[in-house]
Amino acid sequence: MAPIEDHPLRYALSNELHARPFPSLEAPCRAVYLALKKPKAAAARDKTLDLDHLKVLLDRYGTAHPQPGATHFSGQIGQNTLKWEQHTEFVTYTVFLNGLTDRPFDPADMDVFPDSWLASAPGVRITSALIRVECRPDEETISQHLSDWFVPESLAVSRVLDDDAIVAGDFRIDPAGHLRFGCFVNKGIGRRRVGRIVQRLCEIETYKTMSMLGFTRVREMGPRMGEIDNELNRLMEAMTHGDGQEEDRLKSLLAVSAELESLSAQSSFRFGATGAYEAIVEQRVSVLREVRFQGRQTFAEFMTRRYDPAMRTVKSAEKRLSAMAARAVRAGDLLRTRVEVARSAQNQQLLESMNQRADMQLRLQKTVEGLSVVAISYYAVSLAGYLLYPVAEMLGISKGAVTAAATIPVVVLVWLAIRRIRRVVEQGGPDL
Repeated sequence: MAPIEDHPLRYALSNELHARPFPSLEAPCRAVYLALKKPKAAAARDKTLDLDHLKVLLDRYGTAHPQPGATHFSGQIGQNTLKWEQHTEFVTYTVFLNGLTDRPFDPADMDVFPDSWLASAPGVRITSALIRVECRPDEETISQHLSDWFVPESLAVSRVLDDDAIVAGDFRIDPAGHLRFGCFVNKGIGRRRVGRIVQRLCEIETYKTMSMLGFTRVREMGPRMGEIDNELNRLMEAMTHGDGQEEDRLKSLLAVSAELESLSAQSSFRFGATGAYEAIVEQRVSVLREVRFQGRQTFAEFMTRRYDPAMRTVKSAEKRLSAMAARAVRAGDLLRTRVEVARSAQNQQLLESMNQRADMQLRLQKTVEGLSVVAISYYAVSLAGYLLYPVAEMLGISKGAVTAAATIPVVVLVWLAIRRIRRVVEQGGPDL
């Protein structure tokens, strides 16, 4: 094949699909799982702190560091295997331990994470879990274990992956602060399949918890959204009265609209993330291919009863917020139109008043113009008299007769001159 230049990201994009392989586990074994998240603005956090925190843990066990900028890592810490993953909002640590302890879900397993290291974490615990993987005993023994280990009221248990395993969990935090999951696998099941089961249990719990942050956000916003909705309804009802207070209402409506936009901006990321996490939870549950075990509720049924209502509440709040913002915009447009119409009417009245004043000024001008003709004519006749008196004496005509004869022509000429000046000013006629 002739040489061809590769896209600079070709290998990176291809390797990304294989960057996070499932762990390879052999029953019996245990797993401890920890997910850490920064309390606020987790998506915009300095992710180098996550990697630095991982390196501190690896240094405790003398393990080599991952590559700079790594977002995932697998390696040995002592006799155990660590799997570390960095996500958009959180980082996860999973440690796989061989064998079983006499005490099921022993909190001492979490001692793989030193207390001082946990205290210096660049975040807080969003969830943690203890997972116990046993070789599958008879169903009576499994039922006894389920009764001893979990809260019956919220227990979810099912056969998964074509009955290769039975998984169980009650999604409750035990006295030590961890959730518990039990997994009973058939003999001869592949190590990768066991790893996939454990990985999916961890993902279901993590993404379930992360998506519930959206529900918490809705509960915080709920009271204020109710107040804004009532204020919006009051303003829209008052708009029907048309009592001349449109400008004041418009200011109030713009304030409501601005607050709704602020709420929408503050919650848009959380609502979007909640929807994405919910989709992952549903997908992870579906790939387990559950079959009911002894008439007990499955993981899917648990999610339908306990988890889905919370997600529907989030979706409902998101739609409600969007609808309220749209109502505020429509009401603002309508009220703004009313204000503009009212202002146009005021401007029309102002123009009519200006026209009336202009008409009065024109009449006054015409009146003054008539007086001006008289005044100018008086002085013009006097000037004409000075020119005509000597001629009149030579002809034997009296000054009164000369003045009388000059008055009418002078008045006519002055009137014509003033009229011409007015026409030029009013109609933009030719220059004088």
